[in-house]
Amino acid sequence: MTSALHPRLTPARPDLAARYLKGKVAAARFVDGEPREVIDPQLPLRRSPEPDAPLDTEALMGERVTVYETSEEGWAWGQLDGDGYVGFMPANGLAAPGPAPTHRVSALRTLVFPTPSFKLPPIGALPLGARLAVERSEGRFARTTSGSYVPAPHLAPVESREADFVAVAERFLGTPYQWGGKTGLGLDCSGLVQVALTACGFACPRDSDMQQAAVGEIVDDSSRRRGDLIFWRGHVAIGRDASTMIHANAFHMAVAIEPIDQAIARIRASDGEVTCVRRVAGSVT
Repeated sequence: MTSALHPRLTPARPDLAARYLKGKVAAARFVDGEPREVIDPQLPLRRSPEPDAPLDTEALMGERVTVYETSEEGWAWGQLDGDGYVGFMPANGLAAPGPAPTHRVSALRTLVFPTPSFKLPPIGALPLGARLAVERSEGRFARTTSGSYVPAPHLAPVESREADFVAVAERFLGTPYQWGGKTGLGLDCSGLVQVALTACGFACPRDSDMQQAAVGEIVDDSSRRRGDLIFWRGHVAIGRDASTMIHANAFHMAVAIEPIDQAIARIRASDGEVTCVRRVAGSVT
């Protein structure tokens, strides 16, 4: 059996594993997964099947999930198709896949209405990056295949891409810091990086250690420029220019902009020195 498989990205437990892992991991039984789709605006993915378990990440509406087990207590154990993260999700936030998404939410947050009228109370809200299937346009609204209405200016074709991931990150300025979060209600350092890069069409792992290993190319710290990712042990920030950066952090308990040298001096006391700076080719125009 191999020991090289990443535990956060491998659907395997001592009692259960994905069938494609047979011969690679030890498990009491192996099963085929079932495709599901996230139907809640955002769905927590937790480390264990308890509502107060640590939040590892969030899945957004329209994301596909492969589910390997659904418990009687209402927990689905599965793997996100997008970034491969494995964990436990509330099963009532998942459903059989519906029509393929046609649009993504391009605003930091948008509202969902029961009819094409801004005067009625909204029935929900969707975060940036959520995906949905649009049936048709009705004035300033887009009607989804589920029969709800979303302001059309807050949507973009699902295949479209943002031009500058730093500008996407800057939209979250002031958002509360939340471990495991990925929305305008709260997010963490690596969540901010993942959401921003994904909006620009770049594949990005979920956690900062994974990002440090896989995103972009290492560059000399002295050549800082907009879009560089600055890594510490357990933390990541996004360079806005040669002297300032933006990051979700527990010191400010928010997404904040601050001078890079000032942050390096402060973080040195808790997380040590900068471990590397990486640049995503073509990520900023």
